[in-house]
Amino acid sequence: MVPFIALAGSFLLFRMAGFLGGAYFDDWHTSIQWAVAVMLLLSASAHWGQRRADLVRMVPPAFPRREWIVTATGYLEIAGAVGILLPSVSLAASVCLALLFIAMFPANFYAAREKMAFGGKPVPKLRVRAALQLVFIAAVLLASPLFGG
Repeated sequence: MVPFIALAGSFLLFRMAGFLGGAYFDDWHTSIQWAVAVMLLLSASAHWGQRRADLVRMVPPAFPRREWIVTATGYLEIAGAVGILLPSVSLAASVCLALLFIAMFPANFYAAREKMAFGGKPVPKLRVRAALQLVFIAAVLLASPLFGG
């Protein structure tokens, strides 16, 4: 839920900056690009922080090298956060991020099915996790040059 709050909250802050005269954020597309970047950097930080063990547990046991997967997806989120802001690679970053979110869905499914706790709090139910995943996919696609810039 924290990544969603980061996405929505930063989008609103960037749009407000645009409305208050910040010319750079004077359109929704730039605001969604930066909001996606904020969300990705926040979620990537969990890959090495206190929540790392929770993320490793979320990876279904059928996947080998679960710690490596968590590390790799963290680096991919950082690369996506940077890429979504660079016009020359923004489209590729957007598509790759959408695919990354799809690839990470089995971990969300597993965590919901196993009723895991994340940071001591129960993870949201599968329907909520699936809806959030769809919101994140929509956000990265809307941040692509196909919908603005």
